[in-house]
Amino acid sequence: MQQHKDAPLRSDAQRNRERILEVALAELTHSADAPLSAIAKKAGVGQGTFYRNFPNRESLVLEVYRYEVQQVADAASQLLETRAPEQALREWMDRLAQYAMAKAGLADAMRKATSARGSLAGLGHGPVTSAVTLLLKANEEAGTIRPDVTPDDFVLAIAGLWQIDPHSDWQSRAGRLLDLVMDGLRTGAPGA
Repeated sequence: MQQHKDAPLRSDAQRNRERILEVALAELTHSADAPLSAIAKKAGVGQGTFYRNFPNRESLVLEVYRYEVQQVADAASQLLETRAPEQALREWMDRLAQYAMAKAGLADAMRKATSARGSLAGLGHGPVTSAVTLLLKANEEAGTIRPDVTPDDFVLAIAGLWQIDPHSDWQSRAGRLLDLVMDGLRTGAPGA
């Protein structure tokens, strides 16, 4: 019996899929040519389970990218549930920096996976823009940032993240950059 494509996965199947994606992120970041059999083995799943989820390298690499983008996007609402808007925004920016470094590490794998399909640019834009919009709106309502910041302004302001070498001391450089962006967002805030 074939499972409907849009039907939710059983919890064990979902755990297997997520474990494959987590291992694939680490392995593909280390080596764009990591063998799929090694990824399956490290994820603790059989070849059948692996290929049922990801029939080829391209589908795996693209799903790792989509999965990471969605994790970053989902973090925005999760942080707003437990933190003040300003703190949620700054912590989300750190999460975005981690994502940017992982994406940089996956660059070779993504280039190879998309060489015949085109660019990955559009895959992450929607979820990340939604997350940025949510965080900016919460901060604007709280009076913690200036009221005229658009999601496009924010993305342009943090674009320097993608210029940082992921093999350097990227955490401290990203932290300084994001602190500067936060300082700029606070300038002119009604609650300042």
